Amino acid sequence: MKTFTYEIRDPDGIHARPAGLLVKQAAQYESTIKISKGESRTADAKKIFSVMSLAVKQGETAVVTVEGADEEKAAEGMKNFFEQNL
Repeated sequence: MKTFTYEIRDPDGIHARPAGLLVKQAAQYESTIKISKGESRTADAKKIFSVMSLAVKQGETAVVTVEGADEEKAAEGMKNFFEQNL
């Protein structure tokens, strides 16, 4: 299992456009990818409504957990996505 944290820099947080792009990115991997906000809120990164329901705002921290056959590649790809888009 691979985990990384990322502080959202996008002024609008994870809104519709980047959420859609995030889901497309996550769908490229076989691994299970979860995004957490705080202690109790977790979303499946491959489901747009799940991601948007987190309502992650600018300055908040998202914790991304990747687990599966291609977790190394998936974690690296997701981290790059967050850095370039959020």
